[in-house]
Amino acid sequence: MDESISTPSSVVTDRGQGRAHEAAWRLYLEKAAGGDDQAFAALYDESCRLVHSVAMRFLADQADADEVTLDVFTQAWRSASVFDAARGSVTAWLVTMARSRAIDKLRTVAPRAQRQESIKDGFELAEQSRTPEQASLLNQQRRSVQSALAMLPAEQRNAISLAYFEDLSHHEISARLGLPLGTVKTRIRLGMLRLRGHLGGSAAGAGGLN
Repeated sequence: MDESISTPSSVVTDRGQGRAHEAAWRLYLEKAAGGDDQAFAALYDESCRLVHSVAMRFLADQADADEVTLDVFTQAWRSASVFDAARGSVTAWLVTMARSRAIDKLRTVAPRAQRQESIKDGFELAEQSRTPEQASLLNQQRRSVQSALAMLPAEQRNAISLAYFEDLSHHEISARLGLPLGTVKTRIRLGMLRLRGHLGGSAAGAGGLN
């Protein structure tokens, strides 16, 4: 009777799936480095929950975790060409970025209630005492956003316009365009990543990443 200890088949299967999973993510990054939006969309869809969960462990706030997640994938898009698989896995790379961004967020943000009150006060003050110079700057910013939108692929630009200018929910956009909900979310997220790149990281968050 062979009494040697064998590895459970479930563990072997999990390890095999993990290796296939990592290989797929490396391939997505290689293609993204060449400008392949669809490959990066696949990477985002498969790994965004991991990144978001890491951010949530540090921040415990949905909006802040959403922003960190968007920042991480903005950085991943820009840095895809310099990823070195010899130095670690894609999973570790994304988790490290998520932790770093989340810690930075913790260090720099005020309590949410205080931030919201400050924003409210700021808008009220702006409406009451906006100078011609401030109005000119606001108009310039609007033109910059419009120019950046014009540089997006048509499907991403259309989805973002429906979400932010017509104030439609993701479900409403899905019904309007006759597209799966997941496709709508991916188009908006990728569009927001590109907008951040064009605007130097100043684009707003994508209205939730779940």
